[in-house]
Amino acid sequence: MPASPLHLTGIELLWTAVEDRDEYPFAIAAISHLTTLSLASQVTFFVGENGSGKSTLIEAIAGAAGLSPEGGSRNLNFATRRSDSSLQEHLLLTWHSRPKSWFFLRAESFYNVANAYESLSEPITGYHERSHGEAFLSAIKGHFRGGGLYLLDEPEAALSLVGQLQLLAVLHQLQADHSQFLIATHSPILMAFPGAGIMEMSDSGIRPINYRESEQYLLTRSFLEDPDVFMRHLFVGDPNPRGPSERRP
Repeated sequence: MPASPLHLTGIELLWTAVEDRDEYPFAIAAISHLTTLSLASQVTFFVGENGSGKSTLIEAIAGAAGLSPEGGSRNLNFATRRSDSSLQEHLLLTWHSRPKSWFFLRAESFYNVANAYESLSEPITGYHERSHGEAFLSAIKGHFRGGGLYLLDEPEAALSLVGQLQLLAVLHQLQADHSQFLIATHSPILMAFPGAGIMEMSDSGIRPINYRESEQYLLTRSFLEDPDVFMRHLFVGDPNPRGPSERRP
C-alpha cells in the first residue's frame, strides 16, 4: 500500500533566537550544523556515536511537540528531575496533519514513567511486576495507536534481540495504520526496518545514509564475521578496531 502522509514533515532550528552558539546543546557538532531537516519516511532513525546529539535532538523534538522530556503521553505531566535542554525552545516543527496519539518513550527513564502512571487517579499498573524489556514492550503495545506520532530514545537498551524483533513487528503494524516514528538508536537490527530513513549525526552535521553504509551495520557485520580480530586489537590497546572494509576514505 502507498505510504500514508506524514504527520511531522520538517524541523527547523531558529538560530536568530539563540543567545550563545557556544553553549550546550548548540555547540554539539551535529546540532551546530542544523538549520532545516526534512522528514520523508514514516520511520526515521537518528544514529551516531555517543555524544553525537541524537538523544538530545529526539528529546528536544518531543519537548517542542508538548511531551515530557522524561517520557509519556501529552496528558502525562510529571518531572522527577529537570533534564531537558533549551534546544526545544528554538525548534519549529512543520506539520502535515496532527497526530491522534502522541508518546515519547526512552529506555533510561521508563522507571519514572511507570511510577507516574501508577500514581494517576485511575492508575495503570503492572509495569513494575515485569522485567524492564517486558514492561517496555507492554507500554508500547498499550499506548501506541494508529494515526500517532511516537518518539523512542534508544529502545534497544531495554530490549533483547528477540524484543527488538518484536518491536519491528509493532512498527510495521502501526506504520500501516498511519503512524510515524522518530527513533534514536545504535541498533543495526532496528535500523534494518524496510523503507526507513536513516539520519547520521556526526561532526559534519546530519545527513541521510543507506543502511549498509552505516557504521552500525558495517561494524556489527565485521565483528560477527571474525570477533577474534577485534579482540586482538582491543587487548593491545586499540579502542577503535576496524576491518579494511569498514575504513572510510
